[in-house]
Amino acid sequence: MAAIPAPSRLTPAEGRFTMTAATPLTADPPLARAAAWLRETLQPATGLPLPEGPGGIEFRLTGGLGPEEYRFTITAESVLVEATAAAGAFYGAQTLRQFLGPAAFRKGRTGTRTWTLPAATIADAPRHGWRGCLIDVARHFLPKNDLLRYIDLLAAHKLNVLHLHLTDDQGWRLEIRKYPRLTEVGSWRRESPLGAARNRRSDGRPHGGHYSQDDIREIVSYAADRFVTIVPEIDLPGHTQAAIAAYPELGNLETPLDVRTEWGVGENVLNVADSTIAFFTDVLEEVLELFPGRYVCVGGDEVPKTQWNESVPAKERIRELGLRDADELQTWLMRHFTDFLLTRGRKPLGWDELMEGGLPPGVTVAAWRGDTCAAMAARAGHDVVVQPFTETYLDFRQAEGEQEPVPIGSVTSLRAVHAFDPFPAGLTGAERDRILGAQAALWTEHIDSPRLLDYMAFPRLAAFAEAVWSGERDFEDFLARLAVHEKRLDALGVEYRPAAGPHPWQRRPDAPGHPRTRAEIDGKLAAWTANLRS
Repeated sequence: MAAIPAPSRLTPAEGRFTMTAATPLTADPPLARAAAWLRETLQPATGLPLPEGPGGIEFRLTGGLGPEEYRFTITAESVLVEATAAAGAFYGAQTLRQFLGPAAFRKGRTGTRTWTLPAATIADAPRHGWRGCLIDVARHFLPKNDLLRYIDLLAAHKLNVLHLHLTDDQGWRLEIRKYPRLTEVGSWRRESPLGAARNRRSDGRPHGGHYSQDDIREIVSYAADRFVTIVPEIDLPGHTQAAIAAYPELGNLETPLDVRTEWGVGENVLNVADSTIAFFTDVLEEVLELFPGRYVCVGGDEVPKTQWNESVPAKERIRELGLRDADELQTWLMRHFTDFLLTRGRKPLGWDELMEGGLPPGVTVAAWRGDTCAAMAARAGHDVVVQPFTETYLDFRQAEGEQEPVPIGSVTSLRAVHAFDPFPAGLTGAERDRILGAQAALWTEHIDSPRLLDYMAFPRLAAFAEAVWSGERDFEDFLARLAVHEKRLDALGVEYRPAAGPHPWQRRPDAPGHPRTRAEIDGKLAAWTANLRS
């Protein structure tokens, strides 16, 4: 019964339920989606039709449970999954699939076997409502079929938010009908760095790709069927060089730019002209058509003010508005976009740098620079999604040693991810209620293929899923369950990092990284938070 994430309460019992070709599967209408998913998912691997009918496996509507909560009872005679809402029934179906064993995760039959479920009772509910993963498709594009596969992987681990980082200096990945050059020009770059920037190597290979609007509709629909909400990110006003390369009038320079071919924080940011605000309002209009979820991320992170401090129009705008400095200018600019989203019934999400110039009201904060930022946002009355880079950035290396592919940052170990707690210390009950949950991040500067994405994500993403779903956690018990879970990942074709270290083909001696010590990272974090307090 090695379930991941661990259920809230699991009580084993005697006996096993055996599934046969005659085993029926039925559901009350509000829970039919979960039953249909289970039938569709299990049939290729088991060969069992699971026809409609009473008895056997039943999804029953019941009152009194949370929207993602479920109970189920397995006896030798029947399987009963109870839920108040479809999402809870779906998570019950995911646990049931895990109990069938790793072979249930394959897409075809691998031989004759008897399919049984161990008798048990389970009562299960998530600890946090926001259980997310950010995938950066801007730095390295993830083709549609690979993205759909990741949605299945998130759902299998009971994660319910996919934050898609769609735009950055190095690529624009979303078709915008009104501005076709965003993808014609902005979706590809002529080359990429090979390894960390200080090594001054480039691969010399063009890189690109984008999602059409029909691709996005398909992705959103596919995710919704698996109870995963897509949160799109259009990063503003920094991380915008790809957009400026496509439409130079958006920038502050008179010379044209290329899509950026270096990593790191670039100085090219949007100008503050009314026409630029109108441009990105048009972009967000199309984003709202494509993504029906409540949240839209507008970025706001890592915005150098060099160009604004030197720009005559920007300085005139600061004087005209009576602002103190360029930080307040960013707040003024971002307020246009957050107000636009709020008036359309959406919830703007932004990175915690937005607090530096005065946080626009109504913004949910993605707190990536540690507990101080998360606590400040909660105390200021803002909802918070916690995402500390020292604990949840899965592009950071997994262990010491040169064998890790493109090692950057400090070590973010499996144990550290499993121990992660989204709640900053010292919050009141009301402030803790502002913590919506947390998300892990797969930034892809140094993750240039789906195979490497697997390696960096797993098994740490499984540990993160347990950290945000389960209450009490035992790392040694998790490791014992992980040994079974890795067989499920094998069946799914996930090329995770082995506990003993990477396979030879998972190493990247051609792309040297830039490892940091934890002391270096902590020093950088302290400088950031000191600046924020000032």
